[in-house]
Amino acid sequence: MTGEIVDSEDEYDEISELRQQRNKPEAQESVDEAFDLDDLLPIIGEFGKYQKLLVFGICLPACIPCGFCAFNQLFMADTPDDYWCRVPQLQHLDLEHRKMLAIPQEQDNDDLVYSKCFMYGVNWTQLLDTLDTGDINGNLTNLQLNNGSWPLVKCSQGWEYNTSRIWSSIVIDFDLVCDQDIYPTIGLAALNTGGPVGVYLFGLLNDRAGRRLSYFTCLATLLAGSLMTSLSKDFWTWAGSRVIVGLTIPAVYQIPFIISLELVGEKYRSFVTVMTCTFYTSGIMLLSLVTYLERDWVRLSYITSLPFYAYFLYMFVMPESPRWLLMRGRLEEALKILERMALINGRQFPEAVHSKLEAQIRRDKLKSQKKKVANVGLMDLCRTPNMRLKTILITLSWFANETVYLGLSYYGPSLGTNQYVSFFLSAVVELPSYLCCWYFMDTWGRRWPLSLSMMLGGVACIITVMLPDDAIDETLTLYLISKALLSASFLIIYPFAGELYPTQVRGIGIGASSYIGGLGLIVIPFVTYLGKENLKLPLVIMGFVSVLGGMTGLRLPETLHHRLPQTIEEGEEFGKNWQLKDCCRCKPQPEILSPPTSYENLDVLGGSSNNESEVELELKDNRRLRQKPRIDERTPLDLGSSGSGIGSRPVHRPSMKRLVRQMSVMDTQRTHDGTMQLTHWI
Repeated sequence: MTGEIVDSEDEYDEISELRQQRNKPEAQESVDEAFDLDDLLPIIGEFGKYQKLLVFGICLPACIPCGFCAFNQLFMADTPDDYWCRVPQLQHLDLEHRKMLAIPQEQDNDDLVYSKCFMYGVNWTQLLDTLDTGDINGNLTNLQLNNGSWPLVKCSQGWEYNTSRIWSSIVIDFDLVCDQDIYPTIGLAALNTGGPVGVYLFGLLNDRAGRRLSYFTCLATLLAGSLMTSLSKDFWTWAGSRVIVGLTIPAVYQIPFIISLELVGEKYRSFVTVMTCTFYTSGIMLLSLVTYLERDWVRLSYITSLPFYAYFLYMFVMPESPRWLLMRGRLEEALKILERMALINGRQFPEAVHSKLEAQIRRDKLKSQKKKVANVGLMDLCRTPNMRLKTILITLSWFANETVYLGLSYYGPSLGTNQYVSFFLSAVVELPSYLCCWYFMDTWGRRWPLSLSMMLGGVACIITVMLPDDAIDETLTLYLISKALLSASFLIIYPFAGELYPTQVRGIGIGASSYIGGLGLIVIPFVTYLGKENLKLPLVIMGFVSVLGGMTGLRLPETLHHRLPQTIEEGEEFGKNWQLKDCCRCKPQPEILSPPTSYENLDVLGGSSNNESEVELELKDNRRLRQKPRIDERTPLDLGSSGSGIGSRPVHRPSMKRLVRQMSVMDTQRTHDGTMQLTHWI
């Protein structure tokens, strides 16, 4: 029962008996009614040793291959600082004479530089045959003085590259410069094209075949695409391999993440989410070190993929989600996992659970009809004016947030004097932003932290245009400020959207918003491509997009301390009477909270009885009568967005350990049986 601490098997029996008494005969409609895993977890451990081993041993390491295989592409497609046309007939001459003789000079600001894409179009074999071999240097000097009248042609026989800084990349191997310099950007767009498709496909597999099979299939696809990348001999093969890799991003870490979320108590889901983001960012920091030490793009591809073949050893230790097993009626397997969890956590598994589950399974097999639940779809979000407006605003904000965040991540290596340091710093600044937004979103609400971080981050990008071209460090500093702010908003946008969409259509709503937001990931590489001509132009474009996205968020209603809407009708009413003064209120006060309701409205989603909250209220009253008064240690963070927090106002500030157990959970989309869905974690 959400929000209650269940301390013993007797209390578990009490919960079940009260539910059965209140809900007959409807209580026999689903497994969730007879056995709620959220009731059992406090008994066998919400975040005990078993869950800690799972999270820190499987979930968090699973973030590394995603970041490695997504961002290693930025360094595989490095472009050397200088390059010029290759003239095979002049290869016997030294470099300086080759360039003086064959490459025209162009004006670049106030300097003359050798052209990167043009050469003199003459017959070099015939011309060299006329030279006096006794005075080759003098003849070359005379030719160089007269070559201004020679015709210019595009490079036709490849390029030579300055390899003092970059000596290996697909740009060098496949000659992706001049007319083909947009090809690395096309490869980056190809990577992002595979993401939404892969999340959908692996989401189906995740829900139908289980979490374990889906994860290892996803991992195998990722490693196969990475191997294909390493073996590519031309650009289009390489780009095709990046589409395969993109199919698994970000699904490859979402699946074990979902397993962890389904096994920990509700009060710890927010902590697990923040830790996952933190570990993901730490993996990107590690990638910056790897790319600095290994500059060969083929070996880099191997190094950032081959070690993850060891992840197949997880097959021996990664459990299937017991929620998914219960949903599929695989009772024995679910019980084994739960009993092992209780054993490792040092708790006693309730004997009554076996008989209750077995009895429920028998009832499900005998029942002739299931209560039909009304089907809802995407159009239901657009039928009423308030819900339609909120859907549009959420989607616009999500699009701007996701697009700018990824665009800034891609653009990091282009700034500063050292691309590896810049990339490292762009990841480092995310860590404090996660911790700060975790605090602010649960004290100041969701709307203002989201909107302010997006608008201030956008402004930091825009004002870079006011800096002189040689202000390299200042531009990098503003970029890092913007990246930190956008990272914070990116962490807020998911729970905020999840709290605004009604439970009845939360999965559909978040899925639609995130897919539309994913379209920006295909476009943003072409925005960063503009930086080849003007370094600050992409920052200005992303800044305006971020500011506009932040402004749309101000019109959304605040969700902190509000009960989540369950039905579409409740979603239409929530925020319907929004006024301008509501926008100016940036620190919402807790409402007088009603007795805790279930995590979801089971009457809508699963056909359960609609008097569930009365059962919980009666149980609370019974406990209150027989328990001694005690000081409520919960905090404002414990009275968060899910609407499940209870208790009086806090009497002291919490410790960090108490913050970990906050009740303001990131509201994860679940079906009526409690299982979570992959497509809602894009």
